[in-house]
Amino acid sequence: MPPSANSTSSRPPGRTGTALTTRAEAIGSAELRALFAKADQPPLLLAAFADGMAGLHDELGDMGRYLQAAYGAEDWVAYGRSMRQLIDKYIRCIELEPASSTDAERLREALRQVLGVAMGALLQRAPALAEESGALATRVREWRPGQDLGVLTRQLAGLCTRVGLYAEDADEQLAMLVGLFELLLENIGELLDERSWLHGQITRVRGLLGGPMDRQSLQSARAELRDVIYRQGLLRQGIADSRSAMKDMMAAFVERLDGMAVDTGEFHDRITRHALRVREARSITDLQHMLDDVLVDTARVQAQALRARDDLLAARHEVEARERHIQQLEQKLRDAAGKAREDQLTGCLNRRGFEERFDAVAAAAHDGRPLCLAMLDLDDFRALNAAHGHLGGDAALRHVVEVARLTLRASDVIARFGGEEFVVLMPETPLPEALAALARLRTVLQHRALQHEGARITIAFSAGVALSAPGEALDALLKRADLAMYQAKRAGKDRSIAADDAPGPGPGRT
Repeated sequence: MPPSANSTSSRPPGRTGTALTTRAEAIGSAELRALFAKADQPPLLLAAFADGMAGLHDELGDMGRYLQAAYGAEDWVAYGRSMRQLIDKYIRCIELEPASSTDAERLREALRQVLGVAMGALLQRAPALAEESGALATRVREWRPGQDLGVLTRQLAGLCTRVGLYAEDADEQLAMLVGLFELLLENIGELLDERSWLHGQITRVRGLLGGPMDRQSLQSARAELRDVIYRQGLLRQGIADSRSAMKDMMAAFVERLDGMAVDTGEFHDRITRHALRVREARSITDLQHMLDDVLVDTARVQAQALRARDDLLAARHEVEARERHIQQLEQKLRDAAGKAREDQLTGCLNRRGFEERFDAVAAAAHDGRPLCLAMLDLDDFRALNAAHGHLGGDAALRHVVEVARLTLRASDVIARFGGEEFVVLMPETPLPEALAALARLRTVLQHRALQHEGARITIAFSAGVALSAPGEALDALLKRADLAMYQAKRAGKDRSIAADDAPGPGPGRT
């Protein structure tokens, strides 16, 4: 029998139950045989089992370390609980498959897993469909070769149809919710003053809603907004403190002026009395004394006036300094809000910043001067992320922007629209020249590979280029460039294609 929870003498000498460090490889058969070679007593067997489990990877290794810790503390209740969890989670659910299982049986089991596990997880918000998927998984599991598949096939097709309708309905609801949120942000923006720092935060959220949303872009936007809100909060408090100090200073100055007015009134009363005394004077001596009193009173009022003038000048300088400080803080607020127009990863514009720049460039364009827009999408970016991790992917995105800035003209505008998608705006550029510029960028990227953690990463992209028609809206121009970009993808990637309906030369490849 295993040792009791109160036992202190059943633990084998020399064993501590210390957790094994994480191994590069799972424990091998030879090591397992060595562990169990001398496990001829229950305590030794429990210790060997814990050490063997700890030599495995992932959750099984973690469970082994729990067993080691329980053994080391002689906590047999915890050891038993871990054993129960092991049986319940990993052993009880094992289904013995006949040695002669056919491909059809394995396919049946895979289909059951898809219906019972994957579909059930995806349909958590649709209990009826999840229940139907689970019931169909049970029927698939019970099916045996030779039985009629007609009913099962029809049920599966019906489920697929209903799941498709549910997905379309969910997408439509999400689109409506996003549209409602955009309308709310638009209305809030119209209520704000043009110089309000809140415009920056609203711009960032609207730019996120307008582009493709994924976990990475949402996390990035949340981090950016938190940083902007924090910095704007500090600056806003500084402005409030400066204005409060100005109010206190002006209140003190007004009180001082009020006191001066009282003194001036007293001086007027004294001068009136002195005038009466002059008329009543009987001798030169009396007049001399009264003149001395008048001079003393006048000197006192004059000193007060000089002090008031000095205080007024000092207050003026202080007000000017405070006003300059407030202007500086407000400019910092606008700068902080402006950062919401930049992509924090690459430093280029984000979608909202690009839209504002496009409006300015399009307004400046006149006399029929050409304006081209290119939509770029990095080829095989998911494979790059899988091979080099998200840090490698981030480095690749930054590298593309750096090379583009070196290769393209200073007047060209580059923006990241989300994920691995970029947009390049090329003012006063005919379509052939725009295609040639992208060809140069592609060549430079091929020869100037990214060096990341000792690996040489070559980056390629597919692009669609559209020449703006007179009066064409940005959305329409983007759509034409996007369609051409997908044509480049389907044509084999690593190329640029002009939009089919753009004026000038027809579709071309560079």
